[in-house]
Amino acid sequence: MEMTPNEQASWTSHLRTPVVFNHHAPLEVKSSTIEHVNLNPIKSTTKAVQNKERVLILTPLKDASRYLSKYFELVAKLSYPHELIDLAFLVGDTTDDTLAVLAAELDRIQKRPDSVPFRSAMIVEKDFGLVLSQDVQDRHGFEAQAPRRKAMARARNYLLASALKPEHSWVYWRDVDIVDSPEKIIEDFIAHDKDVLVPKHQLTNGIVDYNSWVESDKARKLAAGLSKDTIIVEGYKQFDTGRTYMCRMGDWRENKDVEMELDGIGGVNIIVKADVHRSGINFPAYAFENQAETEGFAKMAKRAGYGVWGLPNYVVWHIDTEEKGGNL
Repeated sequence: MEMTPNEQASWTSHLRTPVVFNHHAPLEVKSSTIEHVNLNPIKSTTKAVQNKERVLILTPLKDASRYLSKYFELVAKLSYPHELIDLAFLVGDTTDDTLAVLAAELDRIQKRPDSVPFRSAMIVEKDFGLVLSQDVQDRHGFEAQAPRRKAMARARNYLLASALKPEHSWVYWRDVDIVDSPEKIIEDFIAHDKDVLVPKHQLTNGIVDYNSWVESDKARKLAAGLSKDTIIVEGYKQFDTGRTYMCRMGDWRENKDVEMELDGIGGVNIIVKADVHRSGINFPAYAFENQAETEGFAKMAKRAGYGVWGLPNYVVWHIDTEEKGGNL
């Protein structure tokens, strides 16, 4: 006797064999020597405060004792929640009392009864054999620039490698000798949602920073005729690049949110999405496309597909620098 499909299903329903799949039971690891790091939840968003995104402020130091009081005066006023900020410093090749003054200032600021302490602070010591004087004419003379920029790049990289933790969403590079900057600078910059962003750096004596620029055909032609190991240094008559300098653009009285794309940046004040650094973009201590340190960092970031931007109307004020003859 033939059965219909429905009759067949009804007849055999009591014969169904249960199937148990071999789902893995949770694995419990009890060894204290094994650590799990999940970077997937770590994001860099425009809602950083709401999402409690951690910010790492990094400052390399050399013979900087006289600047530290003002540095901490300004950093203490930052409006980004201090419990979400970690501070880290690298002290290297110092001949003054930078380390002791730094330690004392950190101890003072973390104990202030009228201010929320920062989440943490780290001091890294590392010498690189840089013997250049901190006299402004020695530091900013043309002949000193390539060795100085290479040493600064190494200092930044050592500091970054020592201090960047999986929890950090943003990295804020801040020079010790800034004399004035907005209290909301972190929030202001994060709101732009850029991979790398810098303000206009202005010196209080009117001199400007030529390290933030837009590339030119003239500079490309110049680089094509140079050794691959030659570092082009901006702001000096020895290299006529014809680049467009952000310092010659903008007005601090105008809209501070105006953006411009850059090919090179200065290091006075940089805010970077932490994943840019995690992806291997650091500060070349060698000639990368004939640039080094922060300008090389910008070139490297752009080569990797990241955006590098500046705010020509947003000004951070830097200490006076009496440049030697030969500067633009």
